[in-house]
Amino acid sequence: MHPRDLNPGSLLWLPEVEASVLGSLLLDNGAWDRVGDILQARHFGADHAVIFDVIASLVVANKPADVMTVYEELVKLGKAEEVGGLSYLNSLQQTVMSSANVRRYSEIVLEKALLRGLIEAAEKVKALALEPGPMTVAERLDQAQSALQSVQVQGGRTMPTAISESVVALLDRIQNRADGTEPRGISTGISDIDRLLGGGLKGGKQVIVAARPSIGKSSLAQQFALNAARAGHAAAILSQEMPKDDLVERGAANLGRLDLSRIISGDLADDDWSRLTEAVEHMRGLPLFLDDQAALTLADIQAKARALKRQHNLKVLILDYIQLCAAGDKDNRHHQIEQLSRGLKALAMQLDITVITLSQLNREVEKRTSGRPVLSDLKESGSIEEDADVVMLLSRMGEEKDGFRVIHCDIPKNRQGKTGGVTLGFQGQYQEWTATVAPPEEYSRPVRRQYTQEV
Repeated sequence: MHPRDLNPGSLLWLPEVEASVLGSLLLDNGAWDRVGDILQARHFGADHAVIFDVIASLVVANKPADVMTVYEELVKLGKAEEVGGLSYLNSLQQTVMSSANVRRYSEIVLEKALLRGLIEAAEKVKALALEPGPMTVAERLDQAQSALQSVQVQGGRTMPTAISESVVALLDRIQNRADGTEPRGISTGISDIDRLLGGGLKGGKQVIVAARPSIGKSSLAQQFALNAARAGHAAAILSQEMPKDDLVERGAANLGRLDLSRIISGDLADDDWSRLTEAVEHMRGLPLFLDDQAALTLADIQAKARALKRQHNLKVLILDYIQLCAAGDKDNRHHQIEQLSRGLKALAMQLDITVITLSQLNREVEKRTSGRPVLSDLKESGSIEEDADVVMLLSRMGEEKDGFRVIHCDIPKNRQGKTGGVTLGFQGQYQEWTATVAPPEEYSRPVRRQYTQEV
């Protein structure tokens, strides 16, 4: 929506405030330092946007931006008279006596621009709903979410902070960790993995868990989520591969140490029922959220994550798995995965959450005699590797015996920690992962699982 389309006197456009910002900049180019981080030309009405753009280009080029220099640039562009000429530029400078309030004026200009953007987005949403074309409801919702999110990204830029501030914060953070008043991370429940991650899962990070099919990556990620939730941290699983009922059954098997096949068939012994009831009651109280919408778009994921962050202070988000996300009509698959990967990393940083993205590996790993995957095996896009803070590659070691697998977890990339590998044990019937590999016979009797809390 353009300001000229508004009725005179509309509170969604305050040209006098815009004029005060421009006048402050003409009066004092140093005021740019209080304006440039939040305002862009698109936040102004048309004529003011042209003037702002010229002032910005001069200041950024370390050239004086006063009435005469700005007028000269406007003449070169052929827009001097269009925006009011020299007389209007003089009037702008005369509207302010000082640039002291320019920051607040800028904030008002930004607020009004965002409100206009919100109205424009609402009109687009209405048009999408009423359009009689062949577009599906899901496609309309996707475009509606994109329209609303485009308003969010119109906000201002962040400004760099002095390293002195960060250093003080670092000392406080380390002291708090040493005192035990600040957790080092959210435990995965597997001590060897926590050790390599420097204490566990951390906000702002994207963790990739990748494997060939049927290795157990979904189960491992679900155990991460269960452990986070047991420690009081809200976690969510966006599963495009399994319905929510399957996830709940797996969770009951893990928490109650019950045979998953018996849960599925309903063939439970008397003592199984008591453990199942206990596990179900335990799950009822966990801050764990499940979603089984198929063919998710980046906009879908962002919307769900933002809502969970706002309503439940989301800490861990699991996407299972990236290659199942919706394919775009225009972009090739490689480019689409690249956009998803970068969008998920940005989401982790924006919301200060851990995003655990599951990924398939390509068939190259099966051609190696070692059977060990490498980073280049990540399927469909090298950007998955580039955007990840941590990459975990899972591979089977030897044959499965009595439902027990030995899995090698290699961590070849870890931005803020050690790289290396750990050996894990996976007991499929209980959906249980352990750091200590024990022989299958030790799993013959039910034992309550003990979860590690924050470390």
